[in-house]
This record gives sequence, C-alpha cells and structure tokens, in this order.
Amino acid sequence: MNNRFLLTVNLFFFLCLKIGAQHQVPIPTPAQLQWQNAELAALVCWDMHVFDGEFYVQKEVRITPVEDYNTFNPENYDMDQWIKAIRDAGFKIAIFTVSHETGFFFHQSNATPYSMKALSWQDGKGDILRDFKASCEKYGILPGVYIGTRWNAYYGIHDFKVQGDSEFSRNRQAYYNRTIEKIVEEIFANYGEWAMVWFDGGAHGPEQGGPDVLSVFEKYQPNGLFYHNLQRADIRWGGSETGTVPYPSWGTFPYRAIGAGESAKKEIGANNFQLLKKGDPDGVYYMPAMSDAPLRGKGGHDWFWEPNREHTIYPLDDLVNMYYNSVGYNTTLIMGLTPDPEGLLPQPDVKRLKEFGDEINRRFSNPIASTSGAGKTINLKLLERQIINQVVVMEDISQGERVRTFELEGKTSKGWRTIFKGSVIGHKFIHVFDDIEVTRMRLVIKSAIGTPKIKKIEVHKN
Repeated sequence: MNNRFLLTVNLFFFLCLKIGAQHQVPIPTPAQLQWQNAELAALVCWDMHVFDGEFYVQKEVRITPVEDYNTFNPENYDMDQWIKAIRDAGFKIAIFTVSHETGFFFHQSNATPYSMKALSWQDGKGDILRDFKASCEKYGILPGVYIGTRWNAYYGIHDFKVQGDSEFSRNRQAYYNRTIEKIVEEIFANYGEWAMVWFDGGAHGPEQGGPDVLSVFEKYQPNGLFYHNLQRADIRWGGSETGTVPYPSWGTFPYRAIGAGESAKKEIGANNFQLLKKGDPDGVYYMPAMSDAPLRGKGGHDWFWEPNREHTIYPLDDLVNMYYNSVGYNTTLIMGLTPDPEGLLPQPDVKRLKEFGDEINRRFSNPIASTSGAGKTINLKLLERQIINQVVVMEDISQGERVRTFELEGKTSKGWRTIFKGSVIGHKFIHVFDDIEVTRMRLVIKSAIGTPKIKKIEVHKN
C-alpha cells in the first residue's frame, strides 16, 4: 500500500467527516420542544412588598428587610382564579415566583424560617407553591417555578454575595449557600415535576462562590428546563423586556450559557445584546430565545402589583403586535402577571387576558388552507381564488433548524409573486402583508442543512 493511496483514503474520510459536520444541526431536548410548543407562558410575580401599600423601588427592596411580614394577609386569595385567567388567555405554561428580592419563600420550608411557616395567615400552614402546582394540574397548565437567589434582603445577599471578605462574611456566605441548596432540594423533591425552573438573574455556582443548584436540579428534575447559571442555559433571554425580538431570531447559540451582569461574555452584551436577540445560525447549542414583558408595561414596567396602575395595562393591539414579534419570530412569549394584596388577579388584567386569548384564537384557529411536507419546495393549493394577508410557517424543529434561506410566493392572476424573502423559520414564523388574491402558495427553500422538514404552512385572512 503506497503513500499516495493512503493519502487519498485519508483525504476521502476527511471530506466525509467535513461534509457530515456541515450537515449537523443542534437538536432540542424534549423539554425545549415542550417550551417552544407552548408559545405562551405567564410569570406570576408576588412578593412581600406587594402588601406594604408603597410604590415598588427595586434598588431599595433589594437592600431593605421587610418591616412586618405579617402584612401578608390576602383575604380573598383564590389561586384557581389566577390559573383560570392564564388558561383563558391561551397560555400553556405558568411560572410562580416562589421567592424574589425580599428573600421570603412562599412554600413550607424546613430550611429557612423566612417562609410560609412564619405567617399568621392560615396559622402558618399555607403553601402558595403547593396551591399553584395543584391549580396548574387542575386547569391543564404546565407548572414552572422562579427562584430568586441573586438578591435576598433577609439574608443580606447583594448580587449573589455577602459583602466583604472577612471571616464573618465568608461564614455567612457558606451558610447562605447551604440554605439555598436545601431550599431548592425541597422545591425540586417535594412538589413533583416542574416544566421549567428559572433562577432570577442566573445562579452563581460553586466556582463563583455560590450554591450548587444545578446538581440538585439534575438529580430531582432531569426532565425539566433549566434557566440558568454559568454552566447551563436551556433557553436564553431575548435581550429586552419588550416582549419582542427582531427578525431573524435563531434557536441556536454559540455558548452553553449566557451569564448574568458582569459575568456575561462581552460579545453577548455587545451592541445592545444583539447576540441574545438574534442568536447564531451556526451556534452549536440549541438555546431558543424567550421574549418577556409585564402585562402592566404601557407607560410603566410593573412586574409586581402597585395601587392605581391599571392605566399601564397594555392595550389589546399592543399585545397582539407583541405576539407577532415573539411567537411569530421563533420565541416563547412570557407575560408578567401581578396578583394584588387581596390575593386575586385584578379584574382589568383578567379582562385584557381574555381579550388577548380570544383575539389570537380568532386570527389563527381557522386557516383558509394548510399543508406540510419535506424538501425544497412545498406547495399549498387553495380551493378557490381567495384574498389572504397572513402566512404561518412551522419547521419540524425536532430535527433541528435546517432551513437557512427561503422565499414565500403566491400565484396571482399575473403569475407567481414573491411575498417574502427570509432566513430562519424555526418553531414558527408569521408574516403579515397587504391583501393579495391567490390560488396557490409555495414555500421555496433556497438553502438548508439536510432535508428541510416543514410541519405546517397556513394562510389566513384577517
């Protein structure tokens, strides 16, 4: 066997490996698929400062312990009312803030005294997290839990840490870390499965001097979505709190985690978080963006209830536009909801949520025509010539995001007309355009990695 032959064989295998590598795309986990299929998630924000009657100032809440935690007395508390409103809005996931910056935990904890056991309310036997989980199961909503460890006014934790470098501060930090590990074990081990877990601002791990929450999660919640710390992020923040992302927003990302604050890589925060907003088509990790915004965000930014703030509830048109620029751009929309001191979602909020759910259902539940298929060209034939102004395209992302560039075309009385030229389709792409009368639609995929698999093409008229 001569050297020339060996060289030829090696070159052949090198080219095969290179071609194979070029056709590999990151594949989402079942939890990530469930997350993107849900499309709409509610983040229910409650904390002790809701009950003090004062306007929420975040920088003060982070450093000021609550004066009297027994101001917590929601006399008309009705968890089913929260979750029913979430269901009626079309949300498929609900996430509850079991703790936030005051450091109070809304579950029955043996690891921290600053929890439901301390309250006069319900004789210290209440458990908001338990009620939340049960109501989600009752109404068919996937449950998630949001855990704040970065700020804790009760334990004196500021941006993950006890301030200072004395023996006292080191001992306090070690105590806090052990406490958090015990708390998350309670939440993960005692309440069944969570569809997703969200650590506020990320969670410092042992390498950064923080608690080891990831190993606890992986032990007790192996099927859940983890968001996030410096070791792992299953989804990524969409770069703003407007409930929108720009187009394109790829579901892939070049880094395994996104960091938080000063721990984030410079290239992630550069150019106003463009990498978070748009992702990277060549990213080796599947990590879709989420688009988050509070429902009370018009002329304000209220993640938590405050008195006399109904005027900040987004108008319906704004919410619909948010949907198009989040769900319609391959991300999951997270809407912040705010129970009041009575223990109810305020009626104006409930009304707007119902209007939103009804409007999205009206727009998308009855397509004029739909189809699916694989390959470079997918044709959709209408029963008759009709006016359309909206197209929905969904890729089968269980096989990864394969489409790289595409065109949408409609057949008019004057022949084929290009309606849109784009790049990412991902879980869902929605395009709205001026009325056009067509007999056929087609998706022409100009470039792809492997064989494109299209789950659905729909046309609508609104």
